Amino acid sequence: MAEYEDRYWTSSDGLRLHFRYFDGDASRPPVICLPGLTRNARDFEDLAGRLAGTWRVLCPEMRGRGDSDYAKDPMTYTPMHYLQDVEALLAQEGIERFVSIGTSLGGLLTMLLAVSNPQRIAAAVLNDVGPEVSEKGLERIRGYVGQGRNFETWMHAARALQESSGDVYPDWDITQWLRYAKRIMALGTGGRIAFDYDMKIAEPFEAPAGATPQVDMWPLYDALATRPLLILRGETSDILEAATAEKMASRPGVELVTLPRIGHAPTLDEPESIAAIGRLLARA
Repeated sequence: MAEYEDRYWTSSDGLRLHFRYFDGDASRPPVICLPGLTRNARDFEDLAGRLAGTWRVLCPEMRGRGDSDYAKDPMTYTPMHYLQDVEALLAQEGIERFVSIGTSLGGLLTMLLAVSNPQRIAAAVLNDVGPEVSEKGLERIRGYVGQGRNFETWMHAARALQESSGDVYPDWDITQWLRYAKRIMALGTGGRIAFDYDMKIAEPFEAPAGATPQVDMWPLYDALATRPLLILRGETSDILEAATAEKMASRPGVELVTLPRIGHAPTLDEPESIAAIGRLLARA
């Protein structure tokens, strides 16, 4: 793994938030990697390792994840609060233009960042997310987020993930499941292995399906689609449907890459993902 620095910034409501910083060529816009709902900076350790030196890479952890503080008010676990936190990070680091790589929730944040100022986005990757999110996928997320399971050993954790998510990554062996477990879980103070996020991030999801007014997110996407853009989609994704991805790819300058035999979401370590991100960065 490439060397990195643990750095911190402060949210508007006083939380100490963590990011990994990988040094690189300061003449290029930095790459900011934004993780999914329950994920953390470790999701991007291989990607950042490949880019470090050539590119500066920042891997922030949203409030309530990884080494970032947990929110005092769980109802601040919302995209608009995450957006404010990322804006505070950009301001602290003096970043005016950047490449955004966003997985799932991170992709939604990428679109939100583009709305106020598309020109600051040098290029972007939307990893298995778009302006329309499948209700089937949202129901699946509601079913598992905030479930505070814990495990005695890393092998127990890996086997549990294989059992629950084997349809997402059907070709993985146990070594890959162990590696995945160590990305999304951590050893707790009681010696048990648990998911590395605040279980209270589930509280804003507790409203039943259909209770929240639907927002048209295509204007957000259209703001981003003025920039060099890569869409990655898992072939069996239940979040980004194929028809939505094709519609997104109809905009000029957009490349769509579908990862075979993968669900939600690609890890960005697949050979196809690596090659596509390389093409996008060449355009940036």
